[in-house]
Amino acid sequence: MLGRLTRAPKEWLKRHWPPLRLRTILFATLFVVAALPGVGAVFLRVYENTLVRQTEAELIAQSAALAASAEALWPGASPMSARGKVQPEASTIDLSSTPILPPRPAPVAAAGPVSADAVATSERLVPILRHTGHTTLAAIEFLDARGRVVAGADAGRSYADLPEVREALAGRPETVLRRNAGYRAVYLFEWLSRAAAIRVDHARPIIVDGRVVGVLLVSRTARALFKGLYEDRINIIVGVLTILGILIVLSGVLSRGIGRPIEALARATRSVAAGGGGGSVPEAPRTAAVEIQALYADFAAMAEAIDRRSHYLRDLANAVSHEFKTPIAGIRGAIELLQDHDATMRAEERRRFLANADADAGRLTLLVSRLLDLARADMAPGDPDARSDLRLLIGRAAAAARLDVSLDAPDALAPVAVPPVTIETLLATLIDNSARAGASAVEIAVTTDAAQLSVEIGDNGPGIAPGDRGRIFEPFFTTHRGSGGTGLGLAIVRSLLHASGATIALIESESGARFRVTLPVAPTREA
Repeated sequence: MLGRLTRAPKEWLKRHWPPLRLRTILFATLFVVAALPGVGAVFLRVYENTLVRQTEAELIAQSAALAASAEALWPGASPMSARGKVQPEASTIDLSSTPILPPRPAPVAAAGPVSADAVATSERLVPILRHTGHTTLAAIEFLDARGRVVAGADAGRSYADLPEVREALAGRPETVLRRNAGYRAVYLFEWLSRAAAIRVDHARPIIVDGRVVGVLLVSRTARALFKGLYEDRINIIVGVLTILGILIVLSGVLSRGIGRPIEALARATRSVAAGGGGGSVPEAPRTAAVEIQALYADFAAMAEAIDRRSHYLRDLANAVSHEFKTPIAGIRGAIELLQDHDATMRAEERRRFLANADADAGRLTLLVSRLLDLARADMAPGDPDARSDLRLLIGRAAAAARLDVSLDAPDALAPVAVPPVTIETLLATLIDNSARAGASAVEIAVTTDAAQLSVEIGDNGPGIAPGDRGRIFEPFFTTHRGSGGTGLGLAIVRSLLHASGATIALIESESGARFRVTLPVAPTREA
């Protein structure tokens, strides 16, 4: 259900989402995160509500202390005793739910004189109230049991009709929120605050010997959010500038660590796609993230492999074209001769031309077969579970060979992590090449260490000419074309070995050039 409801907005957003640069996204993300504390300080009503409740708590504390003083000073009051249970007075107002009443009206005229006990108490209490008000900036009124003002310019006038006073006269403390009639905006953004133009009024009963004898009416302007912000404006400005500076520095770090390296890698990607080759891949910047540097290394390896593969395919295409031209030209020439001179050609000549065409066709068939073998070898995946007994495979190859094959190896040879068919192809190809070169014996020497086996293979033939040693692994290079050689055997062997993590190379030794094959040792299997 939720997915169906959000599908349409998501599709609309995808259609209208603008193309953004990575550094723009990074900067916007950092800017939004940096602005969140400021946004929260301005618009989070919970904080402002806490300030108003803090004002109420202060008024409750003041009035409780002053009421206790009035009770102790009241004529004829019994000595005060400690209460058995500590019961803190909880806050009762909430900006989101408490109604805000009109400004407090002026007290009205009342009949009858103020209580004599209240007047007697006020002579000692009012100086305390004034001193407290000068310190806390709270307006404090002392009322008698009928809600009349005891002292001051409004003495004898009544607040008994105020809801908070009625509650206090009934013995219950009461706090209300009222609009501040004298409010004038001082700070720039005060209009955003609900608490800026209100006063907190708190009425507390004075109880002597179980009866209400008076009321303390205390009021004060609530603590405003923006007043505190204005008072701390220097610190806030310094903090904003500090955050902005840190944001700029972080943006620069992210740009150099992520944005710029990715842009450079994108340019290198376009260059490689356009045929620029692996040499156009830049080095990873030192300021780039570790993952970006690893991406550069992987991309450079990929570009080098692509460049090597493209050169390989180009050279292979040229070699294939050259190799196929000769037999195709021979077949076409034989066909043209037969077409032009078939009537006058002797049977022996016809048979000779047809035999030449058949030989060229056979060579084409062999070349196609070996090219397929090379393609399979190039594309062959490695087998991580492959295991081969090298001594056993060498013994089989020696039994099937027309030459004398000798082996010099340690008694115990660890299995190698190469498929048996790859080892068989390697041995068959090298032994066949030795036979074609006129050798009568092949020597195989094996040395071992913990990670790999090193196999050196040589023969007693005439060897490889120095000028040919650098090309023997090139496809189609052969010195035995007349005896049916295609020049693909060593290329196929190298590709098969490469798929298993093995290598083959031609090395110089005292007895001439020899092949060295390194084969990885298979890991030990757990019982």
